[in-house]
Amino acid sequence: MAGVVEFLSSLVEVESVNDPSAGRLVGVGEAEEVRRAVREHAGLDMELVENEGVPILLYMAGSGRPVTLFMAHFDVVPPGPGWRVTEPFKPVVKGGRLYGRGAADDKSNVAAISLALSGFEPGRGTVIIAFTGDEEIGGERGAGWLAGRLRSEGLWPDYVVNGDGSMGAVITRRRNVFNAIVRVRAERADAEGVSRRVMRLGLEVRGRPTRHAAYFIPGVDSHPLLTAAALVREAGLLASSLSGEWVKSNVLPASVELEALEPGGGGHGVYDPGLTALLKSLIPLSRITPGRLLYSDYGVTATPNVYRLAEGWHEVIVDVRAMTGDPAAVDEAVARSLEESLGSRVEWEYRVTGGGGYLYTPSSAELVKLALRVNQSLGLPGEPREAAGASDSRYFSPRGSQAIDYGPLGGNVHGPDEYVEIRQLEAAVEFYRRVAEALHG
Repeated sequence: MAGVVEFLSSLVEVESVNDPSAGRLVGVGEAEEVRRAVREHAGLDMELVENEGVPILLYMAGSGRPVTLFMAHFDVVPPGPGWRVTEPFKPVVKGGRLYGRGAADDKSNVAAISLALSGFEPGRGTVIIAFTGDEEIGGERGAGWLAGRLRSEGLWPDYVVNGDGSMGAVITRRRNVFNAIVRVRAERADAEGVSRRVMRLGLEVRGRPTRHAAYFIPGVDSHPLLTAAALVREAGLLASSLSGEWVKSNVLPASVELEALEPGGGGHGVYDPGLTALLKSLIPLSRITPGRLLYSDYGVTATPNVYRLAEGWHEVIVDVRAMTGDPAAVDEAVARSLEESLGSRVEWEYRVTGGGGYLYTPSSAELVKLALRVNQSLGLPGEPREAAGASDSRYFSPRGSQAIDYGPLGGNVHGPDEYVEIRQLEAAVEFYRRVAEALHG
């Protein structure tokens, strides 16, 4: 299926990078390039709309019920360093794989969905295709806006097939994402009979080789800030300062450096009771269990991934992932943990943000059963899977749509030398085509 390889290659060449920290955002220009590629390779003439600067490509065929939304995104994360097989936006085919930024996440699905639905005329119901330009930065103005528009137009989807996976499997669960921002007032105190100690602690990942917080496995992986917190809590260290390789709230820090005073020496030193208390509080905070949870293979994870000292306050941002749509339940769990661990000993405050939604579709749902049959007929996994990271399905799943995520097997997503398996890419085209025919033929 040379056509899909050529199509995907043309998409990878589009430098549709979202990098807010560098002031770089996907705009209409990149969307027009994607639109032209879709028209040239798949014959679909998609409408380009813009919402608050975010471009969305739309296509609709048919009328009435059922309504199925096929969705993917064409924005990508920054390429970063370390590429060896090829340059990020110069796709190359090697060893049965196509390499390049976005080859797996998520331009493979833009190509596969476009080709699968090229020329498709629903025998019944409505088929909608949407390719968004902001999934990598939250999706609120893309898929989030689209959800509101479809509801207002009476086109709320019965089914959502979200092409945003790289497992070659039908994904039916993804947890919700919250941020707990904890602040403790900085203080200064003297200590006698101590010695100064500086520790550099590194991240150890024994599961999936990624720094994405969604894939952190407590008890298997070693988080450097939690290691520092455990040393302060269990060894009685008095923290003086903290630094680390902080990136953003959903990226695990590669290393942390803790300067502290250790009891048992003969010297004098200065430490920060506020920082010491904050670090101690991170251990119980990393083990919170909000109430009213749906089932998740991953359970609940809470990883403190960003720290800063600003205007006299120590601040930590904790990435919390849980299968719940109830921010109040997460807020309650965070508050209870901090009240027990910090109490009135220091001045502190917190807030919980996020919680845009989750993906949770039971195995008994019609769409899941159909998708599993199709996947199994293609020689691919016939059991539903849970994925760790978030996706744009969260704007539809909690509100009544039967939703799944799907995508061809690939690797090094968000890292150097990202790739997709070409055989799986070809199978994805057939997967989307058969699902559409079964629902709307």
